Amino acid sequence: MTDDSTGSAALRIAIVGPTHPHKGGVAAHTTMLAHHLADAGHDVTLVSWAHLYPSKLHHADASVPDGVPEVPPFPRTIRALSWARPDTWVRAGRRLRDVDAILVVHVMPAVVPAHLALLRAAGAVPGGAAPRPQSVVVCHNVLPHEPHPGDARLMSVLFSRVDSVLVHGAEQATVAHELGARRVSVADLPPHLPGGDPIHRGPRPGPTRLLALGLIREYKGIDVLLRAMRTVPEVTLTIAGEIWGTNRGVITRLASDPALAGRVEIRDGYVPADALASLLADHDVLALPYRSATASQNVILGHAHGLPVLASDIAPFSQQVADGVNGILVPPEDERALAGALRRLGDPELRRRLAEGVQTPDLSGPWAHYLGTLEALSVDESVLLGDPDVPADEPGVPAHDGDDPDGVDDPDPTAEDRPAGQGLLPHARRVLGSGARRVASRARRTATRAVAARRPLVSLRPDDLPEWVLATDVLGEPDEADDARRLSRILGLPRSLDSVSAWAALGSLAAVLRVRDDGRRSAVIVDEGGTRSLLSRWARAVGFAPVEIDFTGSHPSVAALDVDTGSLDVIVRIHPHGCDADDVDHVLEQASWALRSGGLLVVTVPIGPRAAQGAVGPADVRGILARAHDLGFVLIGDLDGDVNARMREAASRARADDAAYGLVRLTLRRR
Repeated sequence: MTDDSTGSAALRIAIVGPTHPHKGGVAAHTTMLAHHLADAGHDVTLVSWAHLYPSKLHHADASVPDGVPEVPPFPRTIRALSWARPDTWVRAGRRLRDVDAILVVHVMPAVVPAHLALLRAAGAVPGGAAPRPQSVVVCHNVLPHEPHPGDARLMSVLFSRVDSVLVHGAEQATVAHELGARRVSVADLPPHLPGGDPIHRGPRPGPTRLLALGLIREYKGIDVLLRAMRTVPEVTLTIAGEIWGTNRGVITRLASDPALAGRVEIRDGYVPADALASLLADHDVLALPYRSATASQNVILGHAHGLPVLASDIAPFSQQVADGVNGILVPPEDERALAGALRRLGDPELRRRLAEGVQTPDLSGPWAHYLGTLEALSVDESVLLGDPDVPADEPGVPAHDGDDPDGVDDPDPTAEDRPAGQGLLPHARRVLGSGARRVASRARRTATRAVAARRPLVSLRPDDLPEWVLATDVLGEPDEADDARRLSRILGLPRSLDSVSAWAALGSLAAVLRVRDDGRRSAVIVDEGGTRSLLSRWARAVGFAPVEIDFTGSHPSVAALDVDTGSLDVIVRIHPHGCDADDVDHVLEQASWALRSGGLLVVTVPIGPRAAQGAVGPADVRGILARAHDLGFVLIGDLDGDVNARMREAASRARADDAAYGLVRLTLRRR
């Protein structure tokens, strides 16, 4: 068995991007990314700009007024880069030659020459001498909302000279592929909300008070909202943020319409972070009538402050807003539908129900997923998987405006919609229902009782297990399962009548003992195989206290763990007949935030003809590994050589028998 679990998880990472005193969502995200990576144990340096962008390309002063940071500054920040000084690009790059990865935060194509010069000076371009830093472009927008001639060409050159690209939405992944990016990963942009704690003032009578917040640009559709308001009396609107370009004249003219007299307040200019909570508390509904979006964090910002949202029915809003529950969705650029929604919001009782439907958003789970993706990209893929056949191109989920408090949540593309060669990435963690929380609460009580009464019955050490018991393996012959059951009896483990279950459980137990056991049997194990799991029986017999949760009859969209981020050592989802594709996607997503760094995920997958329910082929297993790689997992073991051949044979045999009895056990380690 090839065990890739040893050694430190820490990486030396340089982030190149804007931070304080630069303002806006990208600078805030860059700063919080540095904080989160450092908190995860990595050695992080933030290389930022003393002078960012030519002035003619930027709308206004890019610095935070009065010098007050929007988010806590990152201590290890070097403001070494200047747009007008190419020598600073080269010098900064030379200082980064010894890091493991350089994460370049991209917003505008005009900065591409600087990024390329820095990466070349650091030796981080593909084809250079090894070892060398991995080059990762963190792309908020592949192309700007207001494109300029030559933008696509610049991005094509950048993508051809970096190892990988991380984008925040499926559509952005498609654009990156079309511009020649070799390896594209997708992850939700995690929340980095300014504004502090919410101020709750409760529902108030009177006209509906709408708030439009952030940089006011044409694609955000504020002009459509103003036209719709002309036919709906009493509704008021506050427009708070910097108004860009020709949009200023359009909005000013519409706001001066006699039909809107006294109902529109324009607060043109930067909204400081310490003013956001009070501003949000003074309004009833956050308005997002976008014409189009790569993503927006404003839904999460509004919900974090208890406000329902009126938004266009486009991604990502259609995934973030439950129509009629915590907001209202309308077709984009539809003045009549927007006016109808405004009339509905005139009912104080409806506004109260929508406000009650707002749930506090999960602010930590998306960060675990995001960091895991970047950690995986920060190491050479050949080191992670040792497998040139694993598809490198991945698509996915949500995105980000790149200019104000924007970013999160977009659905996975369907098989029909996604570009060829791209797998599916799991949806972001859903808010759990009370039923799932009760299941987890019972599981915690069970674990407490088990720990209190734990007495090892079997003395079992890692070297007691023969080398043929692998963490990752293929079951293609019934004799192999019988061998595993006989070995379990020789080792003194509790009796099993099911050979296939014994095979699945024995390899899982071997992985836990070899990788996650500290000698005190203290690993936190969650077994999602139900309350009569063979693995849990064996784990208890050797001294562990596994938590058994029965998700076997639950649909993946509702079955979920209720645990703290990074709190588990092992998650096991093994069944005699394997997990179907939905189960695997769901458990991968859960494990990406629930497992500690170095934690283990063990799943079984059926191998056979597609006609067999839930069965997959060898190529599909490769797709699972690619998705796992995007979520920050490393395969323990090897699916090449003999194992890969046995997987093909098992699938072929199952096809001939019109049954799916071939089984693959995958053991993955969270980076």
